[in-house]
Amino acid sequence: MTHTYQNKGVCSRSTTVTLSENGIIQEVSVVGGCNGNLKGICQLLQGMPAAEAIRRMEGTTCGPRATSCPDQIAKALKAALQEEGL
Repeated sequence: MTHTYQNKGVCSRSTTVTLSENGIIQEVSVVGGCNGNLKGICQLLQGMPAAEAIRRMEGTTCGPRATSCPDQIAKALKAALQEEGL
């Protein structure tokens, strides 16, 4: 299932995640933000369990911000897992 999350507090605007029925990340895409870095992160996440990606990225900050694009991806993944009931 595909889910879109509106990012907050970062340069990127939104994150779209596609998960398999067992919570494995099939695809992640981010609109805005640091293009090359986010493309690389999105490629690294493919095939990873969403719970593991959340564990690794949640709480990451960017400069003085309390959040970051990876933290927003973790929030998007958490929301998607919740919507899927996983």
